Order: sequence, then structure tokens, then C-alpha cells
Amino acid sequence: MFKTSRGQDNGQRGITGLETAIILIAFVVVASVFAFTVLSTGIFASERSKETVFAGLDEVRSSLEPRGSVIAYKGRYTSGNTDSIYKVVFTVSNAVQGESINLTPPYNVGGSGDDPDLISGAQYRTIISYTDENQYIADLPWSITFPGYDNSDNLLDPGEKAEITVWLADRVTGVAAATTAGGIDIMDGSSGDGGEAGITSTSTAPGVNDKWTIEVKPESGASLNIQRTLPGRLDTIMDLR
Repeated sequence: MFKTSRGQDNGQRGITGLETAIILIAFVVVASVFAFTVLSTGIFASERSKETVFAGLDEVRSSLEPRGSVIAYKGRYTSGNTDSIYKVVFTVSNAVQGESINLTPPYNVGGSGDDPDLISGAQYRTIISYTDENQYIADLPWSITFPGYDNSDNLLDPGEKAEITVWLADRVTGVAAATTAGGIDIMDGSSGDGGEAGITSTSTAPGVNDKWTIEVKPESGASLNIQRTLPGRLDTIMDLR
């Protein structure tokens, strides 16, 4: 009811200390939530990056590396009178001084050295496949030896070298043939076959100037591709560098 000479109230409006505290607490809570979100995202991203790095290192540490030449052996099929290669031999080692690689083979070389003998109940983890322009064989017979240092198991440890023999056909001794290796036979599952996973027809057998690829697929780590082209003349033993 009392007014100043200018006609204005004497009352004043402002912010109390409680309101200021509430606003400040709200800002602090929002900032804390935002900071926690940013930190959690950063930690998660760091963990994922670390897992990716370790996964890459594990793959490299459990990868195979070729050592030396790739040797192919020629034979003549007992049916069809066709010259071809019946086995390929190459040596591998660990790519780096890392994890041991399980090279338990599915086959052993027969007592007479004719053809591979299936190991009953073999728990092999490494698969070897074959590809050329005419065919793809997903699981070839193969056997293994460890030249030089060997601790008498089927694990390829750092410092060891494994010689892998991949069988494309059966060797048959005592059969007239053009080479000292004797004759060879397709792997068609007939009696006396060392396996059924190799060349099953002489019409698709690799010959002169044919390109082929053998892929070694270990249990873990990168696959090893060995790609070669046969020369224009097949010798009994060929070094395919």
C-alpha cells in the first residue's frame, strides 16, 4: 500500500542458495554421467583393440612357412599309359618362434613305400587340399617326417622342420612302367588303394605345363598355398622352385 515516488514496489526477487545448490548438483550429475560414458566407451574400445592385436599375433605365431624346394615325383598310370605326378614333397616350419602347430597326419607311408596307409582313428587337425583347372580335392592323403631335430611328437615346435608328403595317386611296385618309381594307380576305393581322396581318373591327372595349387590348412593360423606349374617335360624327380 506504500509506494515510492516513482510508483514501484520496494519488494526484491532473486535466487536462493538452495536453488543454486540444486542447479549445481544437476550440472555435476550430468557431467559425471557423460564422463562415465566416455570413459566406458574408451575402455571398451581399448579392450577390443587389444583383443584384435592378440588375435593377429596368435594367427601369425601359429602359421606355417615353406622351407626349401617343392619336389614332385613322376609315375605312369597302369591304366591309360599316362605320365603324371603321384606325390609332392615339401618342408615347412613355424613362421615365427611362436606356438606349436599340430601336424598329426592321417596317413603313414606303407611298409614297402608303395602307397599311404590310413592311420586308424587318426585325430588330424590339418587339412590339405588340391586344386587345378579340372578338379578340387578337399582332403588329400598326406604323411609326415621330421628331418633333423625332432622331439618325437607330431607337434611342429620352434626349431623343428616337417617334411610333408602329399599323395595324389597310389604307387604300385613290380609293374612295368617308364620310370624307376614303378607304376601308379588312381585312388578310386578299389582293393589295395592307400586312400580314396586323391586323383580318381587318369583324364584329370596333371600333366605337362599344368598349373596346380596345394593348400595346407592348419587348425589355427593362416593357410599355406603352394602353387606350381609342371614343366614341359616330366622327369622322374622334379625340383619345382
